[in-house]
Amino acid sequence: MSSTLDADPSPGGPADLTGDLTGDLTDDEDVPRRSGRSRLVVAVSVAVVLAVGALVVVLAKSPPANNRKIYSPLLGKPAPGIQSTTIDGRRFDLADYRGQWVLVNYFASWCVACRKEHPELIRFDADHDRKGDAQIISVVYSDKISAVKSFFGEMGGDWPVVRDDSGTTALRYGVSGVPETYIVDPFGTVRVKLIGGVTMAGLDQIMAELQGTAP
Repeated sequence: MSSTLDADPSPGGPADLTGDLTGDLTDDEDVPRRSGRSRLVVAVSVAVVLAVGALVVVLAKSPPANNRKIYSPLLGKPAPGIQSTTIDGRRFDLADYRGQWVLVNYFASWCVACRKEHPELIRFDADHDRKGDAQIISVVYSDKISAVKSFFGEMGGDWPVVRDDSGTTALRYGVSGVPETYIVDPFGTVRVKLIGGVTMAGLDQIMAELQGTAP
């Protein structure tokens, strides 16, 4: 009688039922795990796309690298005096240029952006020297005079290049880096401060706006 109640060890018999159920449960538990991983991958992908999109918008709205106007406490005030000597040993006084527009350009020979903007300054100088309405003044910023002479010898440029060995002039203007350009009107008032390099077209546009002649 007892032998009749013993579990049937043959395949497919009652003894195999537990194993089959365990296997089915294990497979079912894998489904939510796989679904969870898929949702995570999708969420990460969406986050990356949104981040890239936001970066594109920020870059599109960012100010251009050249001709960037920024605030300065000097705006609307008399330009600090610059009395020094040029790299050629000549006496220099900013007051001598009263009556014309002056670009006070702080630069250094080691500055990459200064090298990039220099051809634009040469073009601007050639055009306005002919017209006689604007003058460029370069002020040496934290650089060796020998290096500055080599810079102009290599790059060109025919305008006063002023020494500022003590850094006093840069301090008065609030220079924090180079290149920085200050546009001073014929009355000696600082009208615009520019950082990050300039272009001839950008300078002409800004000056036209200041003079009220912009289209």
